[in-house]
Amino acid sequence: MLTRRIIACLDVTNGRVVKGVQFLDLIDAGDPAELAARHAASGADEIVLLDITATHEGRGTLLETVRKTAQRLFIPFTVGGGIRTAEDAAAVFDAGADKISINSAALTRPELIEEIGSKFGAQAVVVAIDARRKATGAEVFASGGRKPTGRDAVAWAREAEQRGAGEILLTSMDADGTRDGFDCELTAAVSSAVQIPVIASGGAGTPQHFADVFLRGKADAALAASIFHFGVADARSLKAELAAQSIPMRLPC
Repeated sequence: MLTRRIIACLDVTNGRVVKGVQFLDLIDAGDPAELAARHAASGADEIVLLDITATHEGRGTLLETVRKTAQRLFIPFTVGGGIRTAEDAAAVFDAGADKISINSAALTRPELIEEIGSKFGAQAVVVAIDARRKATGAEVFASGGRKPTGRDAVAWAREAEQRGAGEILLTSMDADGTRDGFDCELTAAVSSAVQIPVIASGGAGTPQHFADVFLRGKADAALAASIFHFGVADARSLKAELAAQSIPMRLPC
């Protein structure tokens, strides 16, 4: 089994980190740069910053927030939100991101995946999928979870891979912020359908939830926000507990 990654997520609006439940009832969690530095120091393998209102507000990514956060980091840094063109991606890379995450713009114009990948490499392109369960399968939502698309999550993940995505960031909208556990069934369905790494997101609450999504959900990485922001757990202790269950982790010094 390859080493699994623990990723800390910063959902940002108006220059502040926020966190809610199922994409609603957002509360302030702090300054992006400060939280990113804290999570990195505590052993997170990567940081993901998502400008969650950029698409809904029809604007670009908050580049100054990206720049200030990148200056505090020494681990891989992914940025998403408001990236609609290869030029937008270039500006985010110039601000200090190592990878970019695209969601709504890729759904509107899937060839954007190929355009960014051909210019910056597939390893730098993460396609984010926000999905909500339905009677059969899961439906993809756009615009920060506001707009149903009618697309099936597994089918869209396959297409994203075919178009050159390097990773999938899969968020269960049903589990988001609940701390009741990741949607292992949905994660396993997507992980089994693609060859590229899948990052599980939504529902982290305990170390066992991470173990479950790595073992049953077949995730390559697991992302969490509120348990890190509000001191429920830190990456260092979480990794130690997972390593004790024979899940390969990159342990901090």
